[in-house]
Amino acid sequence: MAQDNETWIISAGDAVIKQRASRGAESLSALERLIYCLWVADYGMRNAGDLETAYDLYEPFQGEGARYAKELGLSQTYAAFTLSQSELETRYFDVLDSICAEIRAASAST
Repeated sequence: MAQDNETWIISAGDAVIKQRASRGAESLSALERLIYCLWVADYGMRNAGDLETAYDLYEPFQGEGARYAKELGLSQTYAAFTLSQSELETRYFDVLDSICAEIRAASAST
């Protein structure tokens, strides 16, 4: 059975965090960096209900998320990361499934 998106974000984010800690952020691929940006956003939204915690954790997450999504051709993910902070906070859980679907499909094809 496929993992639900919340479980997937936690698992995929954990793997990226471990790689980032052991080999450095520069060792991460664009897709792994995007997963980290999504994990940061998800952490803030699930734990604080807003993105302030996400900005405190990794300030450039939203801009980098947009950049890597564009680089990878993930249009729905790019559209979400380019929303204003308040709009992304408002719509986060509505767009999460489409973001996860795009990133997971990109992950499966690498």
